[in-house]
Order: sequence, then C-alpha cells, then structure tokens
Amino acid sequence: MKRGLLAVSLTMILAAMLVAGCQGESDEEVTTMVLATTTSTYDSGLLHKLLPVFEEEHHMEVEIISVGTGQAIETGGRGDCDIILVHAQELEDQFVEEGYGTERIDVMYNDFVVLGPEGDPAGVYDNADITEALQNIVEHAEDEEVPFLSRGDGSGTHTKEVNLWDLAGIGDYEESEWYNSLGQGMGDTLIAANEMQGYVLSDRGTFLSMEEDLPNLEIIFEGDDELANPYGIIPVNPEEHPEVNHEAAQLMIEFFTSEETREKIGEFGIDEFGEPLFFPDAK
Repeated sequence: MKRGLLAVSLTMILAAMLVAGCQGESDEEVTTMVLATTTSTYDSGLLHKLLPVFEEEHHMEVEIISVGTGQAIETGGRGDCDIILVHAQELEDQFVEEGYGTERIDVMYNDFVVLGPEGDPAGVYDNADITEALQNIVEHAEDEEVPFLSRGDGSGTHTKEVNLWDLAGIGDYEESEWYNSLGQGMGDTLIAANEMQGYVLSDRGTFLSMEEDLPNLEIIFEGDDELANPYGIIPVNPEEHPEVNHEAAQLMIEFFTSEETREKIGEFGIDEFGEPLFFPDAK
C-alpha cells in the first residue's frame, strides 16, 4: 500500500513539474519594439520576409509604422519608435547630428526610376542624364498636357524628386498645371500615374512589385548616378528619449547587418521578378 501511495505521489509531482515547465515556456515574456520605416520596405514585402526571422530568434514582436521617410524620422524624433529604417541620407544625417539618433548604419540600396506612358512619347530613353530627361518630360507635359504625379508627402522619394528638379534647373513646377502633388504613398501614387498615364518617380523595388497592375507605365529613364537610393537604419537616442528600447534596437541592427540577412536581402525578388529589389550594403 505504501509503495502504491509513493508511486502515485511521485507521479503527481512529476506531472506538476511538467505542467509548471510548460507554463514557464508559454508564459515567457515577449518583448515588443517599434520600427518606423518607409513604405517601400513594407509594400515591397521585404519586411514580411525578414522580420519573422528576427522575431523568432529574439522572442520579440515588432510593431511596424509604415509611412514616408519624413514622417518616419519625425516619429523617431518624438520617441514614438525605437529605430527607423529610411532612405533620405541628408535627412538621416541631420537626425543624428541633432541628437535624435545614435548613428546611421548602411543596410541596403536600390535606385529610383522615372516611369512614363508606354512608348516614351517624351523621347527620354536615350537621354544622356536625368537633367536632360526631366527637361524633355516637362516640355512634353506642357505641350501635350500630360501630368507628372508626385508623392508630395515629404518621403525619401519626394525629397529625391525635389532635389532632381533643382539639379535640372526647373523651377515653379509646383505651380504648373501638369504637376500633381498627391500627398500619398508610393503605391497610391503609382496607381494614379497609371490611371492618368502620366510621369512619376518611383523606387525600383515598389514599381517591380506592382508592375503587373500598372499596364500603362514603363521605365523610361534609369541608371543615372543621381538616382541612387541608399537605405540606412538608425536607433533612436535613449539619452533623448529614455523610454525607447535601445537594447532591442541594437539587436535589430545586428540582425540587418548579419551575413545571413544580407543574403536574404540580395535574393529577395529574384524568383518573382527576375532581379533583386534591393542590394545589401551592410559592411
């Protein structure tokens, strides 16, 4: 009888230990962090490919704020996120210089492309540089009343567009009838340009990811060095905003700059589009 009671007691103890162990595993705390990033990294599907790996490795949940680069930087400046991943280096450097970010780290790059109506009616395929291409686009837009669609949202793409107009010596474009500032993300701007059969500046990744749904647009100019599009990642400065999760931000930097993640970035898009949407640039 005593042996039977002892066996039952041991069984109950082992069962209790097993339940406690399972509960310990299931109740393990999940850390949450916030990433503010540009729409191109989200809309292209790149983050959907990468972040689940990071979350599983570090038992962490990443909340994504997908907005234009300007808004992402403002989010970091307010301390409403832990880290930003954006693509407007001049604004990024300023963010760090002003003390809102600790450092900027290169992650990847692609490039911008100029899209326009099929058949290149402005004749810019073989233009020597982006300046000549924009000047021909403006001439065609004015003569044929063809619209140019701008994001107009302070994003990295919009910032690049403004710089390109300045480079080409084209002023007063915002007051022109052919110029349409939408205040929208890249996807919505591309849809509008397709419907209106107009011109638009886009990052290559977003265009390739949406190309099947944009039958009225094609790349009419590409390859100029001025169209380079680098992406940087910056932790929000914990001295400026002590509430941020700086430890998680550092883990995310290690993840994005690891050899394994760099390979994934370089492979992303090849199977579906025949070419990568981004190229790793982490050192």
